[in-house]
Amino acid sequence: MTVTVHHMRRRLAHVSAPARLTELGRNAFEGYASLFGVPDGAGDVVAPGAFAQSLRKRGRARVRMLYQHFAHEPIGVWDEIREDARGLYVRGHLLTDLERGRDVIALLRDGALNGLSIGFRTLRARRDPVSGYRRLLEVELWEVSVVTFPLLNGSEVTAIGTKGNELVRDLRRASARLRA
Repeated sequence: MTVTVHHMRRRLAHVSAPARLTELGRNAFEGYASLFGVPDGAGDVVAPGAFAQSLRKRGRARVRMLYQHFAHEPIGVWDEIREDARGLYVRGHLLTDLERGRDVIALLRDGALNGLSIGFRTLRARRDPVSGYRRLLEVELWEVSVVTFPLLNGSEVTAIGTKGNELVRDLRRASARLRA
């Protein structure tokens, strides 16, 4: 659950809940890399449709999954990237043949890491004269990273895949943590 409070320009507060465990697949996860209409820490607000042209042109296969925006650290592959009413939904899987992929899935499962962040080039934007926010109307999406501290509160992993006995074990651990 994410609660965003807009008391002052560019001051945001949020509460983040851990991602839920699902049957996505052992090393898969999903979440929102961007949210429409929500200002980020830099004063950008993404408009619905801002990613549409880029996704049509580039497709998901050319959008990289990186660790902390490091171009030299690809960690997985995006299986689905699409806009919905909330924002930019992503679903992908980590490559556990890579040490960093194994690290990231472990950090996601334990709740130590859950942020998502986009790397893009602005194609069309307009500054709002009242709020001062820059409204992103069209962007070229280059990458979506798993990050420690996303610039946009609420851009985060919402579900992590697991299977069979792992799911039972993880649910028991989570339940025990809640009772403690």
